[in-house]
Amino acid sequence: MQTPVGFVVDLATETVNELGAALSDAIPKLVMAIVFVSVAYVAIKVVLSIIRRFFRSIYPSEQDLIAQLWTTIIGVFCWFGAALVLLNIVGLGAIAASLGTATGFLALGVSYALSSMIEDAVAGVYLLRDPDFNPGDRVTTQSMTGTVASIELRKSRFELDDGDTVVLANREVEKRWTKEGDSAVNAA
Repeated sequence: MQTPVGFVVDLATETVNELGAALSDAIPKLVMAIVFVSVAYVAIKVVLSIIRRFFRSIYPSEQDLIAQLWTTIIGVFCWFGAALVLLNIVGLGAIAASLGTATGFLALGVSYALSSMIEDAVAGVYLLRDPDFNPGDRVTTQSMTGTVASIELRKSRFELDDGDTVVLANREVEKRWTKEGDSAVNAA
């Protein structure tokens, strides 16, 4: 039979040995994770810089918001992917897989909830890129006739003849509008 002091000494020795083994297993993973995060940080910064320059080259300066939006979306995907790889490196692959799946379902729900906002943003991109729809143009939509005051990502502002300003969702404008002086109806 073992004495209480012997039991405590054996328990402490076993605990220290297991802790040492766990640390020796964890240190390479920790070093690899630190190296990965460092490389991923630099790589993502370089990729986002290139993407930012690319989008700024295809969009004029007044449409810089669109370039920033695309850069941010791509950045979020890059960082999320890096986080999933990091979880895999440190031995939490099952959590990374679950997180990826849960994020997919969450994104599906958010996209459904924000579908009208997304529709506005997509229509806004089309309106911003349309050479026939610019600030200062006189247009007729389904609900009013006025001069385009500004085009934003989600809404457009129109100045009416009486001086009032009307703000319309871009999805409503993009559905059907006519540029005054043009005989053709411009639609999506």
